[in-house]
Amino acid sequence: MWYYEKKLQYPVKVSECNPRLAKYLMEQYGGADGELSAALRYLNQRYTIPDKVVGLLNDIGTEEFAHLEMIATMIYKLMKDATTEQIEEAGLAAHYANHEKALYYQNAGGAPWTASYIAAKGDPIADLYEDVAAEEKARATYQWIINLSDDPDLNDSLSYLREREVIHSMRFREAIEILKEERDRKKIF
Repeated sequence: MWYYEKKLQYPVKVSECNPRLAKYLMEQYGGADGELSAALRYLNQRYTIPDKVVGLLNDIGTEEFAHLEMIATMIYKLMKDATTEQIEEAGLAAHYANHEKALYYQNAGGAPWTASYIAAKGDPIADLYEDVAAEEKARATYQWIINLSDDPDLNDSLSYLREREVIHSMRFREAIEILKEERDRKKIF
């Protein structure tokens, strides 16, 4: 059971309309290493993960949906007052022609989200290493977007998300060690 509190996990503010930044953030909305892919990856993997760490995948997977909501809010706020000229200048004319200003699961290059972004090997340790890599790639992408942004309000929220990626990576690394220890323990019958 979930309880939904009608507020974001962390406040999202933007200083001004900026479709260019909205385009970059689409990478974290519908890209291979974005928040939607992470949420679905972890919530899918939890069915074949040992009980000792299943709660971790559930917790982080649901938190990723909260991050997706934050990214959606950022994109919306950056786009809502944009003129068609600003949208065109940002390289979003094709998006506008298909979706107007509606959010759509696509990456920064305009490629739609695909289920092939979700990795699930069925080997718990292999899957957790994949999860560490996904978190580190998301962390790097957040840093690069921050590097491209001159909006201090937006950068505050992006920094929060970047740091959550670091925490998730550390938690997945801890889970790997727990499962390795279990795997390597001598079995006596």
